Amino acid sequence: MLNPDMVREATRLTRAGQLVEATALLQRMLRGDGAPIATRGGAVRVEPARLEPPTLDLKANVVEEWESSPTQATSVKRRKGPAPFGGMKDLSGFSLPGRVGRASLSKGDIAPDGTRFVVAAFTNAAGSRTYKLFIPSRADRGPRPLIVMLHGCTQSPDDFAAGTRMNFLADERNCFVVYPEQPRGANQAKCWNWFRTGDQQRDGGEPSLIAGITRKIMREHPIDAKRVYVAGLSAGGAAAAIMGATYPDLYAAVGVHSGLACGVASDLPSALAVMRQGNAGALGTPGAPVPTIVFHGDRDTTVHPSNADRILGRPGVAASPRTRILRGRVPDGRAYTRTILTDGGGLATSEHWSVHGAGHAWSGGSPAGSYTDPRGPDATREMLRFFLEHSLAG
Repeated sequence: MLNPDMVREATRLTRAGQLVEATALLQRMLRGDGAPIATRGGAVRVEPARLEPPTLDLKANVVEEWESSPTQATSVKRRKGPAPFGGMKDLSGFSLPGRVGRASLSKGDIAPDGTRFVVAAFTNAAGSRTYKLFIPSRADRGPRPLIVMLHGCTQSPDDFAAGTRMNFLADERNCFVVYPEQPRGANQAKCWNWFRTGDQQRDGGEPSLIAGITRKIMREHPIDAKRVYVAGLSAGGAAAAIMGATYPDLYAAVGVHSGLACGVASDLPSALAVMRQGNAGALGTPGAPVPTIVFHGDRDTTVHPSNADRILGRPGVAASPRTRILRGRVPDGRAYTRTILTDGGGLATSEHWSVHGAGHAWSGGSPAGSYTDPRGPDATREMLRFFLEHSLAG
């Protein structure tokens, strides 16, 4: 149950621009760390959160580049962190293999041999972000598709790439993949700020940064402008939904894993409510009918599973879609229900994969990365398949 005093104090801190302190307070409430401390006059005293220095390097454009080979290896130190929305524990009772990832990553965890994974940066009026770009081994064979991958809270591009194994499947299909990185300077838990109205609009805030990175890569590499896609997990999934709603002319399809619809929250308290209680009363912002594939565990206690329905509930779609429901099970793994909506021509306009028994984790992911559930259907393969079935018109 939400503590009204703590919610009010989090709202006050948010309005005062103290987002780190507001986030820390809400995380304490979710963990059940006790009631806030009352002070004279009925105010709530919040212990200041410890800040870590920003990790963003704004000086260099290309700051790192490597080619994967069997004889080269590098390790990235990571510590166990909170769940992808920052400090919220999985209360489902299910133990997900590999959910906090390994202590270090090698290049072999992240990308196949003969490919490149380069680091660069983008800057506009909204700020700066670094990103990692996967370049497939056959990148010189004409314009290629591009997939934008948005990590969850506490994650990094390397971690997300290892957990999803998107680079391996992208190399098979000859696709570029880019992983924008959210630094701690923008959000203490490295979450994309999907719940702020300023980060839910076209040409402003974080959407302008993600779109700017996308367009920069399209200018600098042989990208097919009709086949550009965006996907994400958790907070990154919510950010992907925002990108589909605000840039339907840029992205041909969207993938949302364990995320939320654009516009269902306007601040931290409303974000907390819709995450924990579902989409009841959350109106959201209906976007253009961008083809969308959604994965969500039906035992997710971090982001309520009903949020998946809101993502796909796009009022105003002219066609009367047909619905197909398929049920299956991964061998020695989880059962799932797949709901497919198709247009008059038989092309899928949306898919909803409900993974039974799964919590807040990337379905079918690798234990090398954090917050993955290897027992589920392969979300990476299915998203890539769905993406490549769609392209922008004209």
